[in-house]
Amino acid sequence: VQLQASGGGLVQAGGSLRLSCVASELTGTWTTGWFRQGPGKEREFVAAVRRSYGTTHFADSVKGRFTISRDNTKNTVYLQMTSLKPEDTAVYYCAARQRGILSTLRDDAMYEYWGQGTLVTVSS
Repeated sequence: VQLQASGGGLVQAGGSLRLSCVASELTGTWTTGWFRQGPGKEREFVAAVRRSYGTTHFADSVKGRFTISRDNTKNTVYLQMTSLKPEDTAVYYCAARQRGILSTLRDDAMYEYWGQGTLVTVSS
């Protein structure tokens, strides 16, 4: 499976961006997640969506500001980011895994496939 992330850019605080993650193939029970790594920080979970059920999960830091959705016909997952803050500045990665227990959904080590990352910069 190959993942291609796009949509990053420079935006002012309070602005919005939509990231896209296109997968070469995703079927059945795949879960797609977004992670980010800010300057000098470890990579952290942002959001995830389960392909078959459409259930979504968010980090507390983005809950209420970010939404994640999927278009199964296009094998694409979107991360809509609103009310962006300077602390959202990071390289955003999409990742996918075929199966796994729900409790490990936020663990980047449990994802098998990764995209190349797209940079989001939020200016104050």
